[in-house]
Parts: sequence; C-alpha cells; structure tokens
Amino acid sequence: MITIKSQREIEQMKHSSKILADIHIHLRDMIKPGLDMWAIEEYVRKVCKEKNVIPLQIGVDEGYYNPYPYATCCCLNDEVAHGFPRHYILKEGDLLKVDMVLGLVEDDYCDVSKLNFDDAKSMIAIQEGFRGGVADSAWAYKVGEVSQEVADLWEVTRECLYLGIEAAKVGNRVGDIGAVIQDYAESRGYGVVRDLCGHGVGPTMHEDPLIPHFGKAGHGLRLKQGMVLTIEPMINTGGWEIDHDGERGYVTLDGSLTCQMEHQFVITKDGPVILTTQGEERTY
Repeated sequence: MITIKSQREIEQMKHSSKILADIHIHLRDMIKPGLDMWAIEEYVRKVCKEKNVIPLQIGVDEGYYNPYPYATCCCLNDEVAHGFPRHYILKEGDLLKVDMVLGLVEDDYCDVSKLNFDDAKSMIAIQEGFRGGVADSAWAYKVGEVSQEVADLWEVTRECLYLGIEAAKVGNRVGDIGAVIQDYAESRGYGVVRDLCGHGVGPTMHEDPLIPHFGKAGHGLRLKQGMVLTIEPMINTGGWEIDHDGERGYVTLDGSLTCQMEHQFVITKDGPVILTTQGEERTY
C-alpha cells in the first residue's frame, strides 16, 4: 500500500535523517587506508545508543539472512549491496559503500542504550513493531588515492542519483526516474543493476512503491505530493547482472566494479526535498 505522509511523519524523518547524514559526514574522515572496516559498524552502533535511534537493519528478514545481524551493510569494489561489515583492512584504491537505516524513537517506545545489538533475534520484535521516523541512506567512499576508473564510476553514480531525484516531481511517473538514470549511465558505457531498486519509506523501512533505476519515461505509477521515497542507483562498470555470494551479499556477475549512492526525499509541490542531505548537493 502506498501512503501519503503527514507533516508530523515528515518531521520525524527529518530528525532521524539528520542523525544518519551526520554519520555519513563523519565517515568521510574516518574511512581511509588502514582502517578496519568493522570499526564502521562499531561507530554506527555507538551513535545509535547515544542518539536513541534503532538500527533497523538488525533483525530484518532479508531473504538470504534471517535475521540480518548488523546495523550497516558494507560493500567493497564488486559487491553491490547487502554485504556484511567485517574485519577487513581497507586498502588504497578501494571503493566502499556503506548503507544503513535508522529509526527515531519517540513516546518511550524503547531505550536503545539497553538493547542488545548482538542478539539479532531479540531485535526482530523491536524492528517489526517500530512505527516512527525512518531514515535510509547509502553513500560511497573512495579509499585514499583511487584509479581513474573508480573516480569516474563514483562521479557517474552520484550524477545518476541526483538526476533521478530531480525527476521525482508531482505529476511525473516512476518510469521517468528510471529512464533518466538508465539513459545517463548507459550513455557513458555503464550497466544499471535491475534486480534491486528504491522504495517508499515510513513509517516502516520498505514500502510501496518500488522505484527501479531503469525504465521508460511516461510509464508507471504517477508521483504525488507527500510521497517519501529512496532512490539508490547501483551502477556497474560492466554488465548490469548480479548474483548473491553469501556474506559478501550481491556482487556483479562479471566481477566488475560497482557503486551505489542513496538519498531519501519527500515530494513536495515545489519539487523533491532531500531529507538525508549531507550539505550542498553535488559538492560531497
């Protein structure tokens, strides 16, 4: 079911989105060669305890992992999405994608500082029962000095994200979003992942409508004021096909590099407003 969000719900999501965006801003300085990737998971858990927000990915039935045991998804190089954070020392030239979903706690729903994040099964009821301000955003980080291939992929993915968001206007259709992303990426020789997509958000993590990152302009559901959506293009240097590979999550089928960036936004009468913004758009 597709829901139009109330102003109260949007304000809740603005609050949780600010916390999430601040985490990504901090990661810009934290992520560098020599860092143990697991430190990112530890940092996000620490912020969740301090800010009383629930890491909503812990406890999710993702299909391959039931329940998913971590607050973040961390994906390296050819890893597309849903990869485990793990003990891995980041190397010069790596491309790391970090995704997370946070839930703003209100009305004494729970005391996050007392939750046991290591007991994923105990988090299922917390995650399933939560109804509140949800924030969902992923970002890609270039580790140290990277190759031109990585730099170009990163830039194209970021542009795909913003082109998609700009197409999310009242009266446009879902296909308009996918078409502009696909046209831009493929015109530059990249593949656009088709098996995973953006979605509606709030008061739960994943809601209708689904937002593919490919499609035909003028086709699909018409967009309305008050919808809150994510756009999260996954762009490959090779083909668009992906596969699932255990704890590494989804990976490119041909082993090519892949990049993902994701923002959550609300459609207003004046255009899309990004909730998970990290500052002036296209400058980070």
